[in-house]
Amino acid sequence: MSRNTAPPPLNRAPTFVEAFTPKLVTILREGYGLANLRADAMAGLTVAIVALPLSMAIAIASGATPAQGLYTAIFGGFLVSALGGSRFQIGGPAGAFIVLVATTVQVHGMDGLILATMLSGLMLAAIGLFQLGTYIKFIPYPVTVGFTAGIAVIIFASQIKELLGLSMSEPEPGPLLEKLPALWGDLPTADPATIILAAATIALISGLKRIRPHWPGMLIVVAGAALATIFLDLPVSTIASQFGGVPSSLPLPSLPTLDAAKIVAVLPNAIAFALLGSIESLLSAVVADGMTGRRHRSNCELVAQGIANVVSGLFSGICVTGTIARTATNVRAGAHGPIAGMLHALFLLGFILVAAPLAGYIPLASLAGVLALVAWNMVEKHAFATLIRASRGDAAVLLATFFLTIFRDLTEAIIVGFALGSVLFIHRMSKTTAIETQRPFVAEDEADSSDGARAPYEEDAENDPEIVIYRISGVFFFGAAASIGSVLDRIADTHRALIIDFSAVPFVDSTAANTIEVLAHKAGRSGVSVYLTGAVPGSRRDLEAHGLRPPLVRYSESIESAVREARAEEHRKAALLR
Repeated sequence: MSRNTAPPPLNRAPTFVEAFTPKLVTILREGYGLANLRADAMAGLTVAIVALPLSMAIAIASGATPAQGLYTAIFGGFLVSALGGSRFQIGGPAGAFIVLVATTVQVHGMDGLILATMLSGLMLAAIGLFQLGTYIKFIPYPVTVGFTAGIAVIIFASQIKELLGLSMSEPEPGPLLEKLPALWGDLPTADPATIILAAATIALISGLKRIRPHWPGMLIVVAGAALATIFLDLPVSTIASQFGGVPSSLPLPSLPTLDAAKIVAVLPNAIAFALLGSIESLLSAVVADGMTGRRHRSNCELVAQGIANVVSGLFSGICVTGTIARTATNVRAGAHGPIAGMLHALFLLGFILVAAPLAGYIPLASLAGVLALVAWNMVEKHAFATLIRASRGDAAVLLATFFLTIFRDLTEAIIVGFALGSVLFIHRMSKTTAIETQRPFVAEDEADSSDGARAPYEEDAENDPEIVIYRISGVFFFGAAASIGSVLDRIADTHRALIIDFSAVPFVDSTAANTIEVLAHKAGRSGVSVYLTGAVPGSRRDLEAHGLRPPLVRYSESIESAVREARAEEHRKAALLR
């Protein structure tokens, strides 16, 4: 890859100590005042209001108790923010883990779950310390979209029993193909009051999100459902009837049973927790980066996630990871830094100490409604449809990952999806080498021609302070997307126009196209115009299939024509300001 302008110089490679210095230390070094604390306190309270019903709902769906969900958010959330490499990450129990956690509880019991959680924490810390976090970014985009959608389907299926108030004669099966017939057989036992309460929860939360997006809709509706249950004496299951309520104190730390046979038995589950936790937490950190323009440190973040999982297990918690929805809420609420996440954990602690008895009246149907909405929001519907239309290869990777997640196993789905993505890359490279002969995989040296075919160097274009030009050479695929996206993200911040030249790019895959799309949306919010030049017809079709169309980006045949367009646009803007 080559770049022909002089953007702000990239920082030198950090030392080991610098790479693992928590963002909290960075924030305090910058200077932290009362105004910053006020902003973090408001953001932390906002996130705590969102996290309160979610933490309990996710824990219940995972086969744990609502108290364990709160313990996870308190201990895990505090440590993820205090020690992590992301400025805005919020840690806690995540919907993506419901399937894995529930399976682990069914097979190995609660003691096995806690042991697997702590082992996964040690693995995450080791991945970070050995600086392997960067390689997590090599997972192709269709794989992440596919397994996220698959998890959402399983989460929704796991809540059908509570949404309908079914009384099942046998324990609810875990696998989807066994679960659905069992649920259908017990459909006559559905409870009308539970159905109405669940439907009202979904409708009211959705309505509040539409008409009052800044209100804490989940907490308002869940609290309203609890009050309705009390005053209308509704015959529905509640946290108190099912779990005996929520304790008003914290547990003492304790170790699970440690023996070689048990460790070997839960090791596959721990590996799955570590794999999913690393993917989920780094995706969440990337989302926060895209919203704020900041850069997280992947390996420092993984070390923090590892420590948080070990401590969560010590206090009877379940798996901890970065949570995309709560992290995005934290950013939108105006957080300044990690102290917001630490305060969110303390606010949850205050709830346990002061208001835990009230949680016993929360109906399980309303929490199931919350999780049904979480599942719906997890599905990246636009991305799913785009990948299905983009190409048969991307569709195959997406659907294979999606169906394997639903019907087989999440770890297997990711491994197979990654393997298919790699095979697809090799296949596309073989076709590209055969068809796009003018753009080989590795460009050979060429002699300077004097017949007029070689374009003259225009130093004024290359040194324009308002325009930055970035030339990409070689295939732009999922293995290079993270590093190129990181560079483009930084150099686009201080210019008014960004020109990305694809003249030497044989093809673009879906991960790379998504990287450019995210960058273009961020640039647009900052008033930076993005021009794509020299894209061959195949690459342009792939880019346009992922939403890279005017006015989000502009296409031009050459860098020179894009420079002229950018300058003309700047002149038009300047004239309007006069």
